[in-house]
Amino acid sequence: MNTRVFPCDAPTGSSIQARLPGAYFHDCHGVEVPDAGWPALGYFLAAETPAWVESLMRLRNRLVQLAGLKNLGGFRDIDPDRPPADYRPGDRVGIFTLIANADDEVLLGDDDKHLDVVVSVCKRPGREGGRITLSVTTVVHVHNALGRLYMLPVAPMHKLIAPTMVARMAKAAR
Repeated sequence: MNTRVFPCDAPTGSSIQARLPGAYFHDCHGVEVPDAGWPALGYFLAAETPAWVESLMRLRNRLVQLAGLKNLGGFRDIDPDRPPADYRPGDRVGIFTLIANADDEVLLGDDDKHLDVVVSVCKRPGREGGRITLSVTTVVHVHNALGRLYMLPVAPMHKLIAPTMVARMAKAAR
C-alpha cells in the first residue's frame, strides 16, 4: 500500500481554489489513504504533530511577539476529546481559526496585519474503492513588507512541515 506524500494542485472544485488568485505563496500536498470515514477536519485533528514542529512554533511565537505579532499557540492546542462535528466557524483549532467545516473540506486560517493564511484539508474519492485522496493546500496573501520578511524563513520551513503533517494524517488514517 503506497502512502507516499506527493506535491499536487489544489483539488478541482475545492473552496480553497477561490483563494489562489494573487497569492504570494501557495502549495498543495496529497496522499492516498484508506477511508477512515472521518470528515476532513477529523484527519487534521488526528495528525500527531511532531515535537520538532511544536518547538519551531514556540520559537516563532517568542520571536514574532517582539515585532508586535500575535502568539498563535501550538498545533497541539486541541481538545483531544472534542469531536470534529462540535467545531464551529470562529473556533480555535490549534494555531488556526476554523473558517468553514464541511465533510469533504475544512478551511482553517489566521490573519494578521502582515498576512493572511488559509489551509484546506480536502478529501476526495481515491482511485481504488475504500480509499480517498487527502490533500492539504496552503494559501498565503501578504499585506506589506513585514509579511514578505516573515515569509523568508517561513516558506522553506513550510516545505518541510506541510508534507510531514500530511504524512501524519495518513498514518492516523491507517
